[in-house]
Amino acid sequence: QVQLVESGGGLVQAGDSLRLSCAASGRTFSSYARGWFRQAPGKEREFVAAISWSGDETSYADSVKGRFTVSRDYAKNTVYLQMNSLKPEDTAVYYCAASPLRVGLSPSEYRYWGQGTQVTVSS
Repeated sequence: QVQLVESGGGLVQAGDSLRLSCAASGRTFSSYARGWFRQAPGKEREFVAAISWSGDETSYADSVKGRFTVSRDYAKNTVYLQMNSLKPEDTAVYYCAASPLRVGLSPSEYRYWGQGTQVTVSS
């Protein structure tokens, strides 16, 4: 059974940092692009960041560019999202996903999803 499991979320203050992890099991995702999305209450799921299967291409939403960094560890079948200088507007449930295609910005391009981890940033 293929699973993506996020961890690392929590409650922090504005300006703090968090690192989210997404561990995969059931298959290897070395040939898959990996992405992070988030969804705040009452809002649609939005793209945050993604990294290509080779790791040499990354993409970020304008709202997180310069603050968030996506990376991957092939040996651990894990992708990370380092989040610095967090803001209250970053509060959301964060989801990781895997796509057999290129780095995509739309949720519809991703085949596998995790269950999400809550990130709450207080002002």
